[in-house]
Amino acid sequence: MVHVTSEIGRLRKVLLHEPGLEVDRMVPAMMEDLLFDDILYGERAREEHAVFRRVLQLLGIELLEAADLLREALARPEARTWLFEVLLEEFPRSLRSHLESQSVDELTESMICGIRQEPDHRGVEVEDLYRLAPLPNYCFQRDPQIILGDGVIFSSMAAPARHREPLLSRLIFTFHPEYSDTPVIMDPMRLSHEQSLFVGSQHPHIEGGDLLVLSPDVVAVGVSERTNHTAVQQLARTQARREGGPRWLLEVRLPRRRAYMHLDTLITPVDRDAALVYPPVILDEGRERAEVAEYDLHSEDPDPVSRDDLLGALAARGVDLSPIHCGGPDRVDQQREQWTDGSNALALAPGVLTLYDRNIRTAEELDRHGYRIVSAEDLLLGKAELSLDRPDKTCILLSSHEISRARGGPHCLSHPLIRDDVSPG
Repeated sequence: MVHVTSEIGRLRKVLLHEPGLEVDRMVPAMMEDLLFDDILYGERAREEHAVFRRVLQLLGIELLEAADLLREALARPEARTWLFEVLLEEFPRSLRSHLESQSVDELTESMICGIRQEPDHRGVEVEDLYRLAPLPNYCFQRDPQIILGDGVIFSSMAAPARHREPLLSRLIFTFHPEYSDTPVIMDPMRLSHEQSLFVGSQHPHIEGGDLLVLSPDVVAVGVSERTNHTAVQQLARTQARREGGPRWLLEVRLPRRRAYMHLDTLITPVDRDAALVYPPVILDEGRERAEVAEYDLHSEDPDPVSRDDLLGALAARGVDLSPIHCGGPDRVDQQREQWTDGSNALALAPGVLTLYDRNIRTAEELDRHGYRIVSAEDLLLGKAELSLDRPDKTCILLSSHEISRARGGPHCLSHPLIRDDVSPG
């Protein structure tokens, strides 16, 4: 079962992946394709990720490890057959034979952590080092799939180095005994009678970090370096007049900058009436401001209609969000802390959020808006208390010296599977 109708409803079940051997195997030659700005010290990144997980567990949130779901799905023979036919058909026969001989545990590790070349193989490029490249981005479980309502949208990644991630997601949601019945809302990689042609000259690309579920009736999708207009149009047509689906789709066209890789790096809701935002793109009138268009999904063939700004368009559809500035009032602080995911928060319940501790000015801005600021360590040691059933406005600061180098905050690291519906104010 999956169920997500907002970004802020009390979080019940969430999909995560601990950074593993795939992070330790990353080399500098991979950084550009993966949009990393450094290679990570894996042990420290795992320590920080463990604190994040323990906080969620302490607050009564059920955690599912993506590698465990993949392993459990691959225990079914038909899943292995699908994997070899769909994912590995273009691989060299020797590699395919090697993978076919592996146990379930070995195959799961190979799919995520890659396979090294033989010791006598020489060279420094990725193909010189690996028969099958590792997936250092797999810790960012936001991206390979999107839970919308009671169904799933599969992603189609822009970077070739990440193509395997959504295929593994497809395998989980096709073959895992608990998730194989999840309705598929859209699969950009598969044609159907409803989407017989791609709308546009480009192949559709969509990633989870670009889609925000803002209410049962409203979703926003960023057109970014990772998600294109073709995919947004395909989603609008797939959703048109779909029973139980949202009514409004807002297309948010982002400036093409490395820092703005996904919509959720620029805005994330944290309460019924508030969102962390990066002002130059979401609020300002300058050249960085995002353009917004709206689709009415109750139309037979929805066409985009231009809107003045994102928050105004949301308010007109019943999602009235006051902005809390990432980085506070200073332009330099805003830019620095947007880079370190100051507007990429994960809401655990209305008014309760997790944020990287290095975003000091953002935390100060939250404090000015009435949020209690607590460290994850104090929460885990019992020096601070919090209940998601009776929450006070609280920001939990997470250790982030190392994991933030991977360019993704708590929102990127997690994919909610079940959230409570949000009751009115």
